[in-house]
Amino acid sequence: MRHDRYPRVLLLAAAAAIPSLTLMPPAHAVTHVVATGVPAADEPVELPALRSRMGQDENCTGPSPVTAEAEPWTRRALGLSRSWQLSQGAGVTVGVVDTGVGAALPALAGRVEAPGHAGQDCVGHGSFAAGLIAAAPRPGTGVSGVAPQARVLAVRGTDQRGTGTGATVAAGIRAAVDGGARVVYVGQALLDGRAELTAAVAHATERDVLVVAPAAPDTAPKDAATGRPDTTPRPYFPAFIPQVLSVADHGQDGNRPSNAPGVFAPDLSAPGDGVVGVGPKGEGHFIGSGSSLAAAHTAGVAALVRARHPKLSAAEVARRLVAAAYPADTPRLDPYASLTAVLGGRAAKAPQVAEAHMTPDAPKGPRTKALVIAAAAGGFGLLVIGAVAVIPRDRARGWRAADR
Repeated sequence: MRHDRYPRVLLLAAAAAIPSLTLMPPAHAVTHVVATGVPAADEPVELPALRSRMGQDENCTGPSPVTAEAEPWTRRALGLSRSWQLSQGAGVTVGVVDTGVGAALPALAGRVEAPGHAGQDCVGHGSFAAGLIAAAPRPGTGVSGVAPQARVLAVRGTDQRGTGTGATVAAGIRAAVDGGARVVYVGQALLDGRAELTAAVAHATERDVLVVAPAAPDTAPKDAATGRPDTTPRPYFPAFIPQVLSVADHGQDGNRPSNAPGVFAPDLSAPGDGVVGVGPKGEGHFIGSGSSLAAAHTAGVAALVRARHPKLSAAEVARRLVAAAYPADTPRLDPYASLTAVLGGRAAKAPQVAEAHMTPDAPKGPRTKALVIAAAAGGFGLLVIGAVAVIPRDRARGWRAADR
């Protein structure tokens, strides 16, 4: 979802992004953290890796035997303690269209609605994402979600093993919207299903619901000829649809891992490498990486903003997240700035170049003509510079102004 940028009012101190976990792995690896359930509390142990899908002969993901005690780097990088003084997402429901959400998760107790089979999560990815969005702080661990008072509406957007199609994800988006979600998180990044997903996103837009999706899958597809990961940027759906807020992942250094799937014109980036979160059962933790986890963090921040600014439309919330983001090649999500920034108007309007007005009694002659020509040339130059900077990137995603 591309929007005209508002000038940023405040810039958070770089200290807010100082990580508290000093050892984080590259994408899709496990990490060492201080955890409970081991002979010595300061001995490093490995967290089990998050899966996004599983084979037909694999057993469902069970509870993790390890509980991470340390505060993850993502919580510090997002500045959640500061943001929670303003909003914790109360009164906002976030639809989680993924593999399901464990309805009995302690960190989400009493805040999960899971119609049908959505309360059973064999894979664990949907539960992990829901935890990043809304898990409440628990004793003995620093792991929590972005909006710990938000509610979760779980919708199955895949089959039991985690494989989604355009039809299943589109049906999930519609179900989440019709179920009362004000923000819809989608855990899938698909190469097909554009028509079905576009219609589902239009359904959400008509009902003032913000859809957030990963700009790429968590694992790069394999090249058919070489069998190696193919990191070529591609348009994935539903993220590539203009009305969807598209999110890529970054690590502690603000960069994406070198082996991460290529992303195509994302709107934002958010923490997504070496992320610690809950599983489908119990109080133990897993670790995962990918744009789907960055999108979950962003959906949580959208819930914070919708709770604090309930009169903002979904499009205005998305614009706020992008406009208040930390400036970079892909703007980095900044929750506190998103909650506090004062933007210059409710509608997104392009900056206007001032016209040159001459007074009625201005003297005529070469000097007057020179001033008029200079002003016109300067204005044209500004328009050209703006077009060169904005149009190529936004045209790639079929951008159209959301408001006129």
